[in-house]
Amino acid sequence: MVHNLPSKALSQGRRLLAVAALAMAIATLAGCASVPPPDGAMNQALAQLQAARDAGAADYAPVDLDYAQSKFRQAQAAMASRKYDEAAALAEESRADSELARAKARLGAARAQNTAKSQENSRMRVEMIDNHANDTVPIPSNVHESETVLPEPTDNTPPPAGGQTQPLNDNQGGQ
Repeated sequence: MVHNLPSKALSQGRRLLAVAALAMAIATLAGCASVPPPDGAMNQALAQLQAARDAGAADYAPVDLDYAQSKFRQAQAAMASRKYDEAAALAEESRADSELARAKARLGAARAQNTAKSQENSRMRVEMIDNHANDTVPIPSNVHESETVLPEPTDNTPPPAGGQTQPLNDNQGGQ
C-alpha cells in the first residue's frame, strides 16, 4: 500500500529536516571552535612557581607557595579534562599566588639579612667598647709628655670700651 502525502506536508518535512541538519552543523562547528588550551598561561604559572621556589618561598612564604602549587595542580587536571576555561583561570590564580609568595620570600630574606647585619654591628660595637676599656697601656719610659704654651700677644692695647671694634687697617692693599 502506498500512501501519497500532500505536497505541503512533504515540503514541511523537508524544511524541518534542513533546519535540523543546519542546527547539527552549527553545533559541530561550535564544538570545534571551543577555547584553545591555555598553554601560555600554564607556562607563565609554572615559571612564576619556579621563581617563587628559587626566591626561598618554601622558607619565608610556605602557605602562599602551597596555594600556588595547589592551583597549578588543579589547572593541570582541568587541562587533562579539556576544561580549558577552568584551566586558564586556575593557571592565572597560581601565577598570582606564586608572585605573592616570591615577593614575601624576597621581603623575608631581606629582613633576615638586615637582622644579621644589625647583630653583627652590635657585636662589633661591644667588641670596640671592650677593646677601648682595656686601653690602659702605660706610656713607655723614653717618651716624655710636654706641654705647649702659646706665646702672649704682643699688642697690649685694651679693647675699646662698649664692646665696639675698630676696623682693621689693610696696609697691604694699594689705597
